[in-house]
Amino acid sequence: MAEIKGRKIAVLATDGVEEVELTEPVQALQAAGASTTLVSLKPGEIQAMEKDVNPVGKHAVEAVVADADPAGFDGLLLPGGTTNPDALRLDEKAVAFVKAFVEAGKPIAAICHGPWMLINAEGVAGKTLTSWPSLQVDLRNAGANWVDREVAKDGKLVTSRNPKDIPAFCEAIVELFGQDA
Repeated sequence: MAEIKGRKIAVLATDGVEEVELTEPVQALQAAGASTTLVSLKPGEIQAMEKDVNPVGKHAVEAVVADADPAGFDGLLLPGGTTNPDALRLDEKAVAFVKAFVEAGKPIAAICHGPWMLINAEGVAGKTLTSWPSLQVDLRNAGANWVDREVAKDGKLVTSRNPKDIPAFCEAIVELFGQDA
């Protein structure tokens, strides 16, 4: 795996995040030397889920999106779970946070339903990406080229479809966030 020591990665998530899509990529990033910050809509903890319906772990929020400065981060991770990105994309400050990464050309990684946020942040037009299959029409309607593969890489954007893709996703995001390190 690439060395990404010293890189600061924002992880944007809220209640309903898919547990393994949060924890495993974060562990991979930290093992490679990056620091991660869980950014959410409100202080306290978020409730992670397994398969969208089974509550599992709770995770401490380290920064509130309304107060978080995208300029303080080198990249962004958007985990999935159905309700997580759906709730985030309804929050103007969360959308503005993601849009700041898009506009700055910073690396972004999203898995499963995570790319929904990129639609609202105007970050998919002309990009090739993958996601959970139900998002393909939404992504195509927003101007993306949707593909069905384990990992899709397009410049500074890496996406994956689902928890089964996590090993390949983790390898790809460590490489992504290690670029220009």
